[in-house]
Amino acid sequence: MSAYFVTSTGTDIGKTFVTAGIIRYLREAGQAVTALKPVVSGYDSSVVETSDPAVLLKALGKPVSAEEIAAMAPWRFRAPLSPDLAAAREGRPIDFDALITFSRNCVDRSNGIVFIEGVGGIMVPIFGKRTVVDWMAALGIPLLLVVGGYLGTISHTLTALDVLAQRKLKVAAIVVSESERNPVELDETVESLARFAETTPVIGLPRLPGGLTQHPAFARIAALL
Repeated sequence: MSAYFVTSTGTDIGKTFVTAGIIRYLREAGQAVTALKPVVSGYDSSVVETSDPAVLLKALGKPVSAEEIAAMAPWRFRAPLSPDLAAAREGRPIDFDALITFSRNCVDRSNGIVFIEGVGGIMVPIFGKRTVVDWMAALGIPLLLVVGGYLGTISHTLTALDVLAQRKLKVAAIVVSESERNPVELDETVESLARFAETTPVIGLPRLPGGLTQHPAFARIAALL
C-alpha cells in the first residue's frame, strides 16, 4: 500500500483532472486504486455529475450516488469559498482531528494506492489556524504538487516548495497543468521549474481537447509512484 496527497498552489488549477487521469491509467494497468476528496467547497448537489467527487468516482469506475459521494467527501459545502468560510456559513465547522482520523483510516484500510485530494492551495484555511499544509503534515505522506502554466506560476510554485520544505514534506512530483490563455510555453515553464526543483521530477501536462482524458504524461507520473 502507498498513499499520496494531491495538492496545489491554488484553486481551479487541475488537481482533480490530474488525479482522475492517474487513476484511470493505474486501473488500466491492473493496479488497485482508492481516492478521497474529503473536503469540498462550491458543491452544488443539483449538478452533482460535474462535481470533483463525481469526476473521481467515474475514474474509479464507481457509481455517482449519494452514498459513494458521502463516503469519499464527507465535508461538502455549497459556497465556493475557503473551507473555513464555507463551513461557517452553514454552521458546520470542520473538525480537524476528525478529518485527520478519516484520512488515516482510509489509508490504513486500503490494499492499493490511495490518493487524497486536498482543497484549494497548500495554505487554504480549514478551521481556525489550521490549513491544508497542517493536514498534509499530520498525514506525513508524499505529495503530488499540481501547478498551473500561467504567468506567475513559477513564483507561486517556488513559494509553495519553500513552505513544504520547511514542514519537511516530500514532493514526489510536480505536475504543470497547462493553463488556458497561457502566454508562456509549457515546456519553458517546466524547464524553468526543473532548475529549482533539484531532484523532484517536473512533468508537463498540456491542455487536452474536450473529452480526451489520456496522455503519456499520466504514465510518467504513475511511474514515479
